[in-house]
Amino acid sequence: MFKQIKQKQEFEEELIKTQQEIQEETFKHVGRELHDNIGQLLVYSTMQMNSALKSVDDITKSKVTKASESLKQSLEEVRALSKSLNSDVIFNLGFNKSLHNEIQRLNKSGLITAKLNTAGDLVEFENNKDEVILFRILQEFFSNTLKYSEAEVLTVDLSYDNESLVIKVTDNGVGFDKSLVEEGSGMTNMKKRAEMLQAEFNLKSEIGKGTELKIFYSFRSS
Repeated sequence: MFKQIKQKQEFEEELIKTQQEIQEETFKHVGRELHDNIGQLLVYSTMQMNSALKSVDDITKSKVTKASESLKQSLEEVRALSKSLNSDVIFNLGFNKSLHNEIQRLNKSGLITAKLNTAGDLVEFENNKDEVILFRILQEFFSNTLKYSEAEVLTVDLSYDNESLVIKVTDNGVGFDKSLVEEGSGMTNMKKRAEMLQAEFNLKSEIGKGTELKIFYSFRSS
């Protein structure tokens, strides 16, 4: 009986790992497509718009200039999004820098005010994959905040010491009653990813009082 339970657990763990690997490859592909194809189209459109500026009258010039600026902002957003989707970029930048870039991207979107606070000396991860998994958990939380919370402010607190990293994420949104909410794929993905890291995962929310996520990650268990 014990052997069957252990085999089932091992099978589920391998299944989760395979699903995560497939997701990462999909993210990477989408990130490259955004950068290489959509990005290049926006670059070309910006060049065309700048060229048009030279041949329009003063009244039209103002409108063309605004359109050109919008294209530039769109290009910046596409490039930032492509980086956040590509795990290779996260490997190279590291968890803290990648998270900093994501916070900047959220602020530029104008949809929410995002803050990042860091305490303690940064510790390098021994396993780069752990950095990506932690980053994906936070991305999932950010996505849910934007979709459902109606929050105006999102705050991320990182606390490092030699042995662990404590992550606390809060929003000041409408919150929800966990007992009345069926766990969707978003919440399940966050939990499963945390389990892969052997990290403590605690998500709590209360109607009218926002939502809070706490993750305790041990560098020794990685």
